[in-house]
Amino acid sequence: MTQVAQPQQQGIMMSDAALRHVMALRDSQGKDLCLRVGVRQGGCSGMSYMMDFEDPNNIRENDEVFDYGGFKVVCDPKSILYLYGLMLDYSDALIGGGFQFTNPNANQTCGCGKSFS
Repeated sequence: MTQVAQPQQQGIMMSDAALRHVMALRDSQGKDLCLRVGVRQGGCSGMSYMMDFEDPNNIRENDEVFDYGGFKVVCDPKSILYLYGLMLDYSDALIGGGFQFTNPNANQTCGCGKSFS
């Protein structure tokens, strides 16, 4: 069973494995960064997930900010409409490994799991 890093009232939830991996990636950058998660048009199902590190000074006033023990996950107001309740997990399996998005708002997902409608 996937361990959830924070209580389930978070708008964007992360498993312990995802949080550990994101923190290791951030630490390798050598800077204090937050993780921006969002959606954009595209992908084989209509919308695709996006995430990238960002300087915390770029957090906008209307962004949703979720705190994981001092590490911030940030989402813009339009994307949170599609992502509220999202579970971000990580697996280091050789086949099918990487970040996995479990989105309760998705009606359909593609085979790669990186886009939805």
